[in-house]
Amino acid sequence: MSSNLDLFSLDSTLSLVSPSVSLRDITIEVPLRLGILASGNGSNFAAVADAIAQGNLNAQIQVLIYNNPDAKAAVRAQNRGIPAKLLNHRDFASREDLDAQIVKTLCEYNVEWVIMAGWMRIVTPILINAFPNRIVNIHPSLLPSFKGVRAVEQALAAKVKISGCTAHFVSLEVDSGTILLQAAVPVLPDDTPETLHARIQVQEHRILPQAIALAASQF
Repeated sequence: MSSNLDLFSLDSTLSLVSPSVSLRDITIEVPLRLGILASGNGSNFAAVADAIAQGNLNAQIQVLIYNNPDAKAAVRAQNRGIPAKLLNHRDFASREDLDAQIVKTLCEYNVEWVIMAGWMRIVTPILINAFPNRIVNIHPSLLPSFKGVRAVEQALAAKVKISGCTAHFVSLEVDSGTILLQAAVPVLPDDTPETLHARIQVQEHRILPQAIALAASQF
């Protein structure tokens, strides 16, 4: 019989994903036109781009928008021949002004679905109303627990035994939109924010392309 430690030590790729769906089960007749918003390393952007390149997600990334000049997401986009546009939030007087420029840029690139893949900015009605029910976010917790920033640290501070990630529609209230997919991972006794976040990211990369397809299938 397995001990509790054995159960906690399961490879995160074996962790629970709910609902249980496969990209092969979702038919998208016309390629989705995606605009990706990213603030940092861009690993979730890369996961979506790879799913497209491998023929698992019928979509095309029209543009990547990033808000930090040093974001590695921009390099990932450029290496894939995908347009990358810097909209530095520090150059705008308000969140509304930033979102207005984001909407303008997305429309210039004929985007129909907006994917927040590590976008570390609170969005406003200007963006939400421009793409109603067409904005998907990935968040590193099992929502509705641990909304907002430092979700992994919040989970560790609460001493939870299971954490994970959530792909959801974006609503005006932060991290509160309708949930599309969730993946659960065990919290190990010696986890740090870095080690737990790394295992959660494995699942983010797994479920985000699925969530995009699932969201599109509802229209």
